[in-house]
Amino acid sequence: MALIGPGGRPIASRPAEKAGDAAASPHIKDSGLATFAADVLDASREVPVIVDFWAPWCGPCKTLGPALEKAVNDAAGAVRLVKVNIDENPEIAQQLRIQSIPTVYAFRNGQPVDGFMGAIPESQVKAFVGQLAKGGGGHDHDHDHGHGGPEHTAEVLSIAQQALESGDVAMAAQAYGHVLQDEPGHPGAVAGLAASYLRSGDIERAKSTLQLVRPDGANDEAIRAVEAELKLREAAPAPSAADPLKARLAANANDHQARYDLALALDAAGDRDGALAELLELVKRDRKWNEDAARKHLVTLFEAMGPTDPRTIEARRKLSSLLFS
Repeated sequence: MALIGPGGRPIASRPAEKAGDAAASPHIKDSGLATFAADVLDASREVPVIVDFWAPWCGPCKTLGPALEKAVNDAAGAVRLVKVNIDENPEIAQQLRIQSIPTVYAFRNGQPVDGFMGAIPESQVKAFVGQLAKGGGGHDHDHDHGHGGPEHTAEVLSIAQQALESGDVAMAAQAYGHVLQDEPGHPGAVAGLAASYLRSGDIERAKSTLQLVRPDGANDEAIRAVEAELKLREAAPAPSAADPLKARLAANANDHQARYDLALALDAAGDRDGALAELLELVKRDRKWNEDAARKHLVTLFEAMGPTDPRTIEARRKLSSLLFS
């Protein structure tokens, strides 16, 4: 995996250098592959541990690192800082799916519970460290987030989902925002808020909202579903394209490009069932057409709808029978 730094520079492009004198403080240490489990996972069962993933060539790291060290030292042992040079420890970066630096994770009880990417202002660094030191931060359900903890979160998410499904986008967005005030970066709430913006047609805001997810939630099923929906929306033709495409198919049922484009146009018009039917028909007629384009687009639709959606289950069954018949 190529890790990318500022300016698109791959991290392997510079020789590894030694970290700074992090060990000068009893609350800060350098770590690597051999000691990561003890320094971070085990230690976080006693006190929250912040991990700063950095590299010597990373400009923003030079600003963020000292700010983190100062805030951790000011916390006087209520939280620890572990610094990991990813040039020297690419295996750790790969395991935690770190795509760019600086990236900061906070661990508690052996699990990543919060984090952020990129350099942030010193005031935000202080707030991040302070919240962890107080037993807040992250998403440890042993700590009350001021509004009732995990049961309250589940209840508000349920209300938000119902509002979104009924078309009350404003209420849904408000409810998802309420959860995010209590639990910054909560994957379900980030996905829901992004879906709300997407439903209202604000694609750019939906995209920027997805960036708010905490690092350990980036592969959450709900996040992937909204990402897939965004991908579909960006590829969609105008809904008005459907009629001329239907005319082309009436003239030639084996016009595969017309059938594929019709599926996209139907989906853009809100007829996902129609889109699924056309794509399945295309797989039936020529499953290898355009490098499996129809099957690949079906997979994107499945991801957007989610694995438990009845339409996904039924279309997957039909696709399997076509592929293995």
